[in-house]
Amino acid sequence: MSEDDLRCVAEQLGRPPRGVVGVAARCVCGRPTVVRTAPRLPDGTPFPTTYYLTHPGAVAAVSTLEASGVMREMTDRLGQDPDLATRYRAAHEHYLAQRHELGEVPEIDGISAGGMPTRVKCLHVLTGHALAAGPGVNPLGDEALALIADRWRPGRCTCAALPQESASQVP
Repeated sequence: MSEDDLRCVAEQLGRPPRGVVGVAARCVCGRPTVVRTAPRLPDGTPFPTTYYLTHPGAVAAVSTLEASGVMREMTDRLGQDPDLATRYRAAHEHYLAQRHELGEVPEIDGISAGGMPTRVKCLHVLTGHALAAGPGVNPLGDEALALIADRWRPGRCTCAALPQESASQVP
């Protein structure tokens, strides 16, 4: 994690990042899109969110998607589609394995993020995981990316549309 990356993420978030250990996904222009965070923050707080979506355009698009009620629909589908539920549980296991690489935190052992493995609680987490892990790992994260593709997508840079101070920090 370079100093330029840290500055860029701080600008994206509007605050200093906490517990960041690396960039897990980047915009095609090179700026961070998703950061990987430690399972325990510097102040000792357990932090289950390993993949944190930081790109303002992606965050805004996912927020709009969340407001549309799609999370409830996705959760309902988990109860009706055994194949989807199995793939979502595998995403949960992948998430746990990725976090475990960064350290063990007994307080959050077995707890991933975003509602996995039985519900959809936070599309920002699922989208961040999908971007970090690549297609096919988190089915509902992949689905969220498809649903926001008209507003934001990883293969098209929208950083120039951001406020100048954010767009000026190319890592």
